[in-house]
Amino acid sequence: MSIICGLPLLECVYCLACARWAWKRCLHTAGHDSENWGIASAEEFEPVPRLCRYLLAVYEDDLRHPLWEPSGGYGINPDWGLNLAKESDYAVLLDNKLGQRKFDGGYVHNGLLKAAIWVLEAERDVLKQLAEDYPNYTLTFIGHSLGSGVAALLAMVVVQSLDKLGNIERKRVRCYAIAPARCISLNLAVRYADVINSVVLQDDFLPRTATPLEDIFKSLFCLPCLLCLRCMRDTCIPEEKMLKDPRRLYAPGRLYHIVERKPFRMGRFPPVVKTAVPVDGRFEHIVLSCNATSDHAIIWIEREAQRALNLMLEKDEIMEIPAKQRMERQETLAREHTEEYKAALQRAVTLSVPHAYNPSQYGTFDVLEEGDHSDKSIGESSTESSKKREQKESWDEIFDKDESGHILLKKSHRDD
Repeated sequence: MSIICGLPLLECVYCLACARWAWKRCLHTAGHDSENWGIASAEEFEPVPRLCRYLLAVYEDDLRHPLWEPSGGYGINPDWGLNLAKESDYAVLLDNKLGQRKFDGGYVHNGLLKAAIWVLEAERDVLKQLAEDYPNYTLTFIGHSLGSGVAALLAMVVVQSLDKLGNIERKRVRCYAIAPARCISLNLAVRYADVINSVVLQDDFLPRTATPLEDIFKSLFCLPCLLCLRCMRDTCIPEEKMLKDPRRLYAPGRLYHIVERKPFRMGRFPPVVKTAVPVDGRFEHIVLSCNATSDHAIIWIEREAQRALNLMLEKDEIMEIPAKQRMERQETLAREHTEEYKAALQRAVTLSVPHAYNPSQYGTFDVLEEGDHSDKSIGESSTESSKKREQKESWDEIFDKDESGHILLKKSHRDD
């Protein structure tokens, strides 16, 4: 009799557990991802809307007469666009296997790395000449969706091969990944936060989906089903296990999150831009929202990014900030970003993220105060790893060519 009574009890417990999970998942909003982040300033966010208009121009049918040509006199050469319209191009982008390609002490998406290297090899001489002719300019790479992954990896390869571009400094290389794909491992995502900036609009699904890109694009006709299944799967994986997986891919660099909707409220609100270099909680949970796919559209990202920038500028005008104070604020912002970057690297070591290194030993900061030494107790084993990193992969180690001149990646390095 006790067994018969016990069965309904177990069923009730199971149903309550499922209901609790569903309730928590439905209540999870995009605002939870960045609720503890700082507010971005107009100075750092100013390039984003203009760069989005460059991307919109590339999407045009007629590049010689674009409807979305960037304002301010910045033109675009229609012959410079990278048009990925061939099926073979997408096959390269979707060429990946978990842990297939190791790069700079971490893992990256194999197909996107191939595309990035192809672009760099084709445009290397032009980029080198531009870097020499304009020594005060930065070399900025931008991309949207899959293109953001190519741009991010392109920036990383350039940083690894600065001697091939006239020995330009690391701080002259920048990347803006708009609605980025998850393309690099966590240690690289944090380590290149001084170079790569990722912009995400509210509920965008792609920066939150660890599903292989090939599966996503095979499931376009049933993408909501795939996202729900992935959401259920990721909920069952402890965050500690996610952090300890060295092959799990993430959105790259410093994150800028545009938040414009609130739970249980209709319509869009004045957008707020949050920014941080997070380690744990880096867009790990899919947001079950009807806007998860529409927020991925570049036209919406450009529109809301411009609205957010206008609000920032209006606020500055009301405050009537003098020019000298603006310059001081920019210097303060640069120091804060450096400190936040350093703290993120230390946090990665503290959480035992695979291949994470002590920031003082990595030595990529532009400004470090004298006598500033990080805690040696954090990541003792990182000393040996950092020594290995001092020997960067050379240009020839990253890729090779066959007899016909086609670029081939060297054999992937695998962990023992």
